[in-house]
Amino acid sequence: MTAKSSPFDAATLATWLEHVAGTHGPIDLKRIGSGQSNLTYTATDTAGRTVVVRRPPLGTLAASAHDVAREGRIMAALAETDVPVPRIYGTTHDVADVPVVAMSAVEGITVASTTTAETLSPHVRRTIADGLISAMAAIHAVDLDRVGLADLASHKPYAPRQLRRWAGQWEKTKTRDLPALDELTALLTRCQPDQQTTVLVHGDLHLGNVIADPQTGAINAVVDWELTTLGDPLADIGSLLAYWPTPDGLKLPGFEAALAPGFPTPDELAQRYLAITGRSEESLGPLGFWHVLGLWKVAIIVEGVVRRVQDNPSNRAVTGAPTPEMVEWIVGYAHTMAARYGLAA
Repeated sequence: MTAKSSPFDAATLATWLEHVAGTHGPIDLKRIGSGQSNLTYTATDTAGRTVVVRRPPLGTLAASAHDVAREGRIMAALAETDVPVPRIYGTTHDVADVPVVAMSAVEGITVASTTTAETLSPHVRRTIADGLISAMAAIHAVDLDRVGLADLASHKPYAPRQLRRWAGQWEKTKTRDLPALDELTALLTRCQPDQQTTVLVHGDLHLGNVIADPQTGAINAVVDWELTTLGDPLADIGSLLAYWPTPDGLKLPGFEAALAPGFPTPDELAQRYLAITGRSEESLGPLGFWHVLGLWKVAIIVEGVVRRVQDNPSNRAVTGAPTPEMVEWIVGYAHTMAARYGLAA
C-alpha cells in the first residue's frame, strides 16, 4: 500500500509500532477482513512480524460510533478472563487524525464465506459454532467489577436504550425515508420486554467476528468489539440469529456460510446457549423481540455502510458494498419474523 493511499502516516505508525509492539523498520500495510465499519489492516515489518491495526472509517462519522479506543479498552480488560481476545499493544492519536489501536495478529480463519466453509469438515463447522456460543456465554459471565468494565455503559434497561440509540442512528445516516423501518421501530417500541439481568454484551457476535483454528474448530479470538455494551444477554442471541441464514429465510451476503452441513440451526444455537449457561427454557421467552430488534439493527447498520461508501468510496470493503435495496429486504424480513413471533402489530 502506498503512502498516498494509506489512511495512516506510515512512517509515524512504524515508529509507534516499534515502541509498543516490537516491530522493526518500515511496514507494509494491507487491508483485511470483509467488515464495513472500522478499517482493519495488517502491518508487517521487514522481518515478517505482523501486527493488526484498526481505525475508524473515513469521512463524517456519527457521534460515539467507531470508537476503537473503547474497543481496545474492552479487549485489554478481558485479557485475563475466559474470553479469547487478541493482545492489545496500545492506542494512539499520533498516526492518523483519529484513534488507532494495535493488537496481536491471531492465527486462524474467519468463516465469512461459503468458500471458507467448504474447506472445513462438518465436525469442524459444528465445533466452531459450539465454540462461538461458548464464547458468548463466557462474555456474559464476565465479572464486570473485577475487570473494570462496570462503568462501560448504563445499567438501565437495555431495550429502550437500544431503540433510542439506533433510531437516532437511522435519522443521522439514512439515505432516504423508509416508512417500513419507521413502522418496525414503532412496533419494537410497543413490545419491549422486561430485562432479565445485566451483563457484558458483545453486540455483533457472528461467524465473521470469531477467529477459529481450521483444523480443530477451536475459537482463538473474538474480535470487533465496537458495539459492546452492558445489557440483556438475549440481545446477543437475537443479534446472532439476525445474521444466521436459514434455507427459507434471510441470507445476507457474506453470511451464507452457516448453511453448510454441520452448522446448527437457529433453534440449536439457542439450546446450546441454555445447555452451557444453565438458564431455563422460559428465559428464552423474549427472544423473538431480540431477534427482530437484531434484524432492525442490521438494516440500520447496512444503511450506514451505504451512506459511508457514498460519502467516501475508500470505505468500500474488498468484498464490495451493500445496496439500498438490501436494507429494504432486511426490513421486510424483520416484519415477517415479527408476525411469526406474534409481536403486537
